[in-house]
Amino acid sequence: MTRLAVAKTYKLYIGGAFPRSESGRTYAVADPAGVFLANAAQASRKDARNAVVAARGAVGGWSGATAYNRGQVLYRIAEMMEGRRAQFVDELRSGLGLSERDAVADVDASIDRWVWYAGWADKYAQLVGGANPVSGPYFNLSVPVPSGVIAIVAPQDSPLLGLVNVVAPALVAGNTVVVIASERFPLPAMTFAEVLATSDVPKGVVNVLTGSPAEIAPWLASHADVDGLDLTGAGSLDWVDLEIAAADTLTRVLRPSQAEDAVAQSLERVIAWTEIKTVWHTQSLR
Repeated sequence: MTRLAVAKTYKLYIGGAFPRSESGRTYAVADPAGVFLANAAQASRKDARNAVVAARGAVGGWSGATAYNRGQVLYRIAEMMEGRRAQFVDELRSGLGLSERDAVADVDASIDRWVWYAGWADKYAQLVGGANPVSGPYFNLSVPVPSGVIAIVAPQDSPLLGLVNVVAPALVAGNTVVVIASERFPLPAMTFAEVLATSDVPKGVVNVLTGSPAEIAPWLASHADVDGLDLTGAGSLDWVDLEIAAADTLTRVLRPSQAEDAVAQSLERVIAWTEIKTVWHTQSLR
């Protein structure tokens, strides 16, 4: 007897929970041949605002954790991704039409990339900060600190590796994120959200929205409680207008990348979401 397939309707991931979009809207996700795969939530302005609130509430705890602890939490995510390796491969094969070999390579690269960034959590400060020579009986130390809440438009054509490459470096520095997943194929992003929900990541540190970047990104760009705007995957949008909107609140902006740059690992992506704090301290004259 042929059984009826039960299609999954994916929800958003906000504040460690999986709420439906407040708009009640969904859209169909299909494979390259147009075959229906699942439904995904169509995030709204209100959803974006809720995600920013959740991210802001998590900044203190995440940025206040030790660098070593953040690295361990991030490494745990890689372990959980490894456990879902077969599911990620299947999603990339069915959703993007990749061969088994290419899908496996993409998933393995994504997990390895996450491990690479996690390893920098307690090391990058030594490269970015330092002791500064000054005239007088003082210590002068510069250290990187997180910017805060980072809103991200993930690469549209690389739904897993591209997502990893924009989310991981922001977390390494102690920021929290609101990320708009690939609109065309958001399933790997929502599986990734399920990984986060069952790992050690505190609620609100990562928030995943699905739907139209053209609809959601302007609200994040102009949001006064967003400290950084990563437009890596916004090349098809009018990203100049997004940059102008972000300028009104002095939000730092990372402009869209070339396709190959969007999935390239780089310590610069970590540094992009840090501020430098300099501390003076008197030396004993004895």
